[in-house]
Amino acid sequence: MSPPSLSRGARDLPSRVAARHARWVRRLAEQHRARTDGEVVTGYHNSNSIVPLGWTLALLLRTMPFRARVKCRTPLQAVEVVPRVWPSENEILKVVTRHLKETPRCLVDLGDWQMHTYHAGSPLSQVNPEGPVTYELMAALAEFFARTAAVPAGELPPLPADWPADGDTTGFLDWLIDFTERRVHRPNRARFDTLFEAVGIRPHVMAEFRRASPRLTPRPFCLLHTDVHRANIIVDHRSFAVIDWELALYGDPLHDLATHLVRMGYDKEERALMCALWRDAMCRAGLGDLTAGIDTDLRVYVDFEYAQSVFPDIMRAALALPGTGTDDDYGAAADRVCRALRRAAEPLRLDRAPDRAEVAGALREWHAGVRGASPRDLVADDGR
Repeated sequence: MSPPSLSRGARDLPSRVAARHARWVRRLAEQHRARTDGEVVTGYHNSNSIVPLGWTLALLLRTMPFRARVKCRTPLQAVEVVPRVWPSENEILKVVTRHLKETPRCLVDLGDWQMHTYHAGSPLSQVNPEGPVTYELMAALAEFFARTAAVPAGELPPLPADWPADGDTTGFLDWLIDFTERRVHRPNRARFDTLFEAVGIRPHVMAEFRRASPRLTPRPFCLLHTDVHRANIIVDHRSFAVIDWELALYGDPLHDLATHLVRMGYDKEERALMCALWRDAMCRAGLGDLTAGIDTDLRVYVDFEYAQSVFPDIMRAALALPGTGTDDDYGAAADRVCRALRRAAEPLRLDRAPDRAEVAGALREWHAGVRGASPRDLVADDGR
């Protein structure tokens, strides 16, 4: 195991003391994670155990223990469907928490898992799982995007060597399309080919989407969260915070806005209001140049969000089916797939839209084939 990444004060200790300090922190942190009296919240990417913070560990981490809770955050093995340019969430949190003070910070990074501070409140997905949200919250979220965009680029961790140049919005979109094709669609095509074909997803749909996409207006790049949806918005009666920065990127700000519009489930009027609030917040923050071309380019990013999400939505629906699924299980999975297909139909120019019964049948056939396949048959094209 790698040694824990600690606070600056702990790193400044003499080496022998620092090593002993690190061992104590790891031992106590593991004990916290093993507690059975905490709340467990599991998402697509992480399992989070929320437990009280003990006095001894709090003192070692130089944080306040009074009535405090911490989140023990363990990555899950899952189908890769979203890009991660910064492997460690801790690295981006070091920057973000200097500028967005409400963001929970990483207390200790133990390599295979992390311990974060805990922001009191409830996910918006519990308080308001669907339907309209308040004007006040939408305005606060618009301000959040402006504050995120204002984080100095020079403080961010290094980017991959082939990252698109600042302002090359067309190159950024190409990078996103290329990731979807090379890392999501193509590696999983062999495993899900019969299912994709049965619901009308042609082998070259992303290549066709790329060819049909227009050139975008150049805009300055900035920090993007890319995953601002109801489960990642923590609200209480005084404030809110956006959590889970592991999928943060540096790129076109319209991509961040588009993913938010789609994943929040806003209706047409709410989308128009959110766009107006977003544009106004950017201009008030002195970032008006980030709004250039919004009237034409935002639609392209919304179409991309619909296009790329059809693959994870279909795969997750299929993989979530139990070994002996009921009609209700297959019906619910079919509803999820049908929704993804309806949203992707125009961007991907799908030839047909299968009905619920047809999709449920395709899921049954695929699931039966998987249960009868050998492990070798399920290896993706790239060997994973």
